[in-house]
Amino acid sequence: MGELGLEAAAENTYSLRPAGQRKFRSSAVKECIHAILKEELANVQYSPEETPQLTKQLSETIKDRLKEKGFDRYKMVVQVVIGEQRGEGVNMAARCFWDADTDSYAHDVFMNDTLFCVVAAFGCFYY
Repeated sequence: MGELGLEAAAENTYSLRPAGQRKFRSSAVKECIHAILKEELANVQYSPEETPQLTKQLSETIKDRLKEKGFDRYKMVVQVVIGEQRGEGVNMAARCFWDADTDSYAHDVFMNDTLFCVVAAFGCFYY
């Protein structure tokens, strides 16, 4: 191998920051979540028996679609909460210790006459 071949073979392939187009963008993630909730929950009625399976299915669907968006080297954490709509208020909060330059989150809320659904998706970059 010539000198050029050795340089190419020894080139570092790690990155401490995501490429600009691969960065977790909250606005794009929120649009993705919103579209999935609208598609999956449009005609769903609240049922305590079916809710556990529905939350699991929604979180898997959202996680899979976010992976398709190309957020390379990001670990995705998706939280889905579904409850019965009774006209009462609900507050949710989350705290995270992370790198504010690379990590982020997005959330969205869906409501119909019988249920509410709150989704939070967190993207944490692998160094």
